[in-house]
Amino acid sequence: MRRALALLRKELLSIFKDPKSRFVVIGPPLIQLLIFGYAATYDLNNVPFALYNEDNGAVSRELAARFGGSPSMQLARLVDHQRQIEELIDGREVLFVVHMGPDFSRRLVNGEPAQVQVIIDGRNSNTAMIALNYIRDIVQDFERQWRTRQGLDPVPAHLVMRSWFNPNLESQWFIVPGIIGLLTLVVTMVVTAMSVAREREHGTFDQLLVTPLRPVEILVGKALPGFLIGFAEASAIVVVTVYWFEVPLLGSLWTLYAGLALFLLSAVGIGLMISSLAVTQQQALLGAFLFLVPAVILSGFATPISNMPEVVQHLTLLDPLRYFMVVLRGVFLEGATLTGLVHQLWPMAVIGVSCLGAAAWLFRHRMY
Repeated sequence: MRRALALLRKELLSIFKDPKSRFVVIGPPLIQLLIFGYAATYDLNNVPFALYNEDNGAVSRELAARFGGSPSMQLARLVDHQRQIEELIDGREVLFVVHMGPDFSRRLVNGEPAQVQVIIDGRNSNTAMIALNYIRDIVQDFERQWRTRQGLDPVPAHLVMRSWFNPNLESQWFIVPGIIGLLTLVVTMVVTAMSVAREREHGTFDQLLVTPLRPVEILVGKALPGFLIGFAEASAIVVVTVYWFEVPLLGSLWTLYAGLALFLLSAVGIGLMISSLAVTQQQALLGAFLFLVPAVILSGFATPISNMPEVVQHLTLLDPLRYFMVVLRGVFLEGATLTGLVHQLWPMAVIGVSCLGAAAWLFRHRMY
């Protein structure tokens, strides 16, 4: 362990003394932000929703049919009790619930104002706002046709909105926690991917092989710098997220850092695989970005995974950032516990152990 720590110190000095390495640690996150900004799409298709119709009159059934017949929406559940609404939204089974009270039809027929309540999942504020625009169009179209058909004075059906987890639909509450995963992945991947390639490019790799260090000690010494830098990077962004952007941290820091540790394990493993295959730092950097671009797009950072084609959705299961995004937003916005996030934590552990094992095999294969 002492020899591995000595190699760790040498790696950290190499990273922070070299101006190019310092730039690589800072530059890629900015480039990544530009890439996903152009690649993301905000269109919604087949949005799942639930209907809670306490009225069941002719007018309420007509409005319900308009929601069910919309090409952008899909009726997933019929609700018959108030308690079911919380379960559906908490479990992400629906994006929103349309609630019509028991006197909806009577009030409209009598020329009185009637209300339609929409309870929407506010964890993804961008998706929520787009869905609300669709809902508003449906209600307004229904209102216009109702006036024309009945020959009544204009009596609007009021839309009552309530966002779950993100009451004010603050976009920063959704985006900033995701940036923690994005920047952590970029920095960790780049630092780790360039570690062995830097030795080969500088001609010191052969010198490293004749030292008393065993292959496993070299592997640990190369993995620890990326892990520690990623840990420090994520911690700094968490502080900025909470105290500068004022995003509420409802969950436990232990849960957050448990997810972070497993995420860094998988990121370091992938980075070492790339580093074992690369001969120069340029190849390592290109290899890292070859993984980073699709990893960010497929992670659900900007666009919902449920909107992607089915084949692509299966492909996202290999992306550790996909799971860490759920952990981050779950801890920040929902106050999720460690038990509730186990199904997101164990896939990152599997990816990390598998990638580190593959990196160790490639490392030994390239050494001998």
